[in-house]
Amino acid sequence: MPQLKKSGGYFDLPKKEERIQKLEEETKSLDFWNNHEKAEETIAELNSLKEQIQKMEDLEAEIKNDLEMLELLENEVEESFQEEIQGSIGKIQKEIEEFHLLLILNGPYDKNNCIIDIHPGAGGTESCDWASMLYRMYMRWCEKNKYKVTVLDYQDGEEAGLKSASLLVKGLYAYGYLKNEKGVHRLIRLSPFDANNRRHTSFASIEVTPEMNQDNEIEIDEKDLKIDVYRSTGAGGQGVNTTDSAVRITHLPTKIVVTCQNERSQIQNKEQALKVLKNKLLLKKIQEQEQALKEVKGEQVSNEFGSQIRSYILHPYSMVKDHRTNVETSNVEKVLDGDIDLFIEANLKKEV
Repeated sequence: MPQLKKSGGYFDLPKKEERIQKLEEETKSLDFWNNHEKAEETIAELNSLKEQIQKMEDLEAEIKNDLEMLELLENEVEESFQEEIQGSIGKIQKEIEEFHLLLILNGPYDKNNCIIDIHPGAGGTESCDWASMLYRMYMRWCEKNKYKVTVLDYQDGEEAGLKSASLLVKGLYAYGYLKNEKGVHRLIRLSPFDANNRRHTSFASIEVTPEMNQDNEIEIDEKDLKIDVYRSTGAGGQGVNTTDSAVRITHLPTKIVVTCQNERSQIQNKEQALKVLKNKLLLKKIQEQEQALKEVKGEQVSNEFGSQIRSYILHPYSMVKDHRTNVETSNVEKVLDGDIDLFIEANLKKEV
């Protein structure tokens, strides 16, 4: 596969194959399963590396086969084949675009699972309802792209919608794609909760965090934690029980709050919540280091966290516009049904 070997960087095959060989040797060790959690992490990394290589190989093979087919069709030159030729060209272009996107996804955590946190902004019921619409949008996107979703926490709004939700999205490149959704999303519509049917503007914030192998980099002092227990409720499905097993942990020094209610016991929910907290603290540490490095280098440090990234307008006209790339569409219903790939891809290409 000369193309892949030349690509280097994140898709440097010799390095990946060397890493696979090393991990496979580790799995053959007699004491491999002595540390069950470490063993599972090793197997997960091994499977991920193999899946990445297989995906790139399959995609390259498809492009090669289609190019060969196109060459045969072009040699025929008959008018009856022109439509088929155009169809093949479109298919090849799409495959090349997909190949290109995979090469772009070369960040240190792009291949990882991720956690999506959804929070309504000020505005009461309106914003809570908007947050639930975004919740559905991301659930539909994950379903269409075959990502597995675990609802870590879901808190109902007082009258409608949701007060907060946390989703663990599992699958290759989950963070690489969904990191583009981080920020504030704005909705403009005629309110279904307003008796006078007036136009309202609602906001909701999306936070996306990669799930990382923490390797004990983060140590948490129990004195810094405020732990609350409450009754599990909401859209977690039948797996969520209704006892007082849900756990909310507040890290007092940073004010970071994490919740978990999807496990069947309070102990399991606490363990999962602590993992999520460590994840967020590790990411915060990395971001602070990167910011300090930029300041030392004299680079301008942008303070765009929480900035408005996209507007969804239902009235007086229909449009969804991403303010980072100016990509827009009038098919709002399709977007809210999970079709957000045009925005994700545009933002990925912008990073190159």
